[in-house]
Amino acid sequence: MDFDTTIPIYLQIIDMHKRALMAGELKPGEKILSQRDFAERYNVNPNTVQRAYREMEALGLVQTLRGQGTFVAVTEEMLETMRTETAHNILQQFVQKMKTLGFTLEQSLKLVEEAWPKEEEKNYDSI
Repeated sequence: MDFDTTIPIYLQIIDMHKRALMAGELKPGEKILSQRDFAERYNVNPNTVQRAYREMEALGLVQTLRGQGTFVAVTEEMLETMRTETAHNILQQFVQKMKTLGFTLEQSLKLVEEAWPKEEEKNYDSI
């Protein structure tokens, strides 16, 4: 959690789960942390976690079963759609920014090819 950003914590929690889903760290049908455990692990107000879980349920990302816990509710098809849409949005922004900076397609691809191995070495936050 980034407590210094203007992005509300509950939205960061939702984004964290979406990223974990798209990265394959969470699988369809898998049980996720309880609201209490999530709040304790990430030092977040339990009410904020409850709000995030309610939103994720409304979005169809998770399903809460009374007495059993909260489970990933998305299908493989939904995950692939999420990943593809996210990639298209990122690429559109990237292309616009590179064009604004005056880079050609070839120059942009060269920079991506140089950056890719460096990013593979990094560890990213996961749930």
